[in-house]
Amino acid sequence: MIDNEIVRVKVTGDFACFTRPDLKVERMTYPCMTPSAARGVLDSILWKPEFQWWVHRIIVLNPVKFFSVKRNEINAKQGKTPIIIEEKRAQRNSIILKDVAYIIEASVFQKEFDPKNPVKKYAEMFKRRVKKGQCWRRPFLGTREFAAEFLEPDGNDQPIQEIIPIGSMLFDIFYDVKGKPSPVFFYDVKIDNGILECSNAENEKMMHSSHLQPDMDSEISSAIYGFNQNEEQEAAR
Repeated sequence: MIDNEIVRVKVTGDFACFTRPDLKVERMTYPCMTPSAARGVLDSILWKPEFQWWVHRIIVLNPVKFFSVKRNEINAKQGKTPIIIEEKRAQRNSIILKDVAYIIEASVFQKEFDPKNPVKKYAEMFKRRVKKGQCWRRPFLGTREFAAEFLEPDGNDQPIQEIIPIGSMLFDIFYDVKGKPSPVFFYDVKIDNGILECSNAENEKMMHSSHLQPDMDSEISSAIYGFNQNEEQEAAR
């Protein structure tokens, strides 16, 4: 079930890069935040295995400004063997965004109703954490070096009055029951007067993605349980 209440958070940053996967050699950003990046920001603020985030829309507050920069990247993934940076480093040109600001609107989704942990509880918990500036990890805007600030919207923010066609856009990465990933795209996408609407069909599919919920006896769930206890004690004060 999806909560009727929509929570809102404002996200800002000096730079952002929401990479288009169809351009593989050089990084080229989408003109605005993707739904998967929005979910990443929400998870950074509040994540629990009992629920998932349903992203409704992304509101673009600042004019879209592209910026070209040359960045050092590594042509390898970190594993058990240390990476020798001098051997794996590569310089690539990137087209990124500058001076970005968004409002993310989302709701809490639970597959099954839990009377002990209703969706309203998590919505209120999220709003408290945004107000206090609390997060699990520092949220970022597409790539980790582009850190994001988050705060409560003040009610005076206005979306840009532009229509920007995008075409197809990466919605998120879906994981089946065996943990195999596959990209989920949505099509005929556009920023309509500063608002990117996130499709219900793709949201519905992502609610069945298997990677969002670890086994309940895992170390992650144990840590989540301890965090829950602290949050509930704080709310009772």
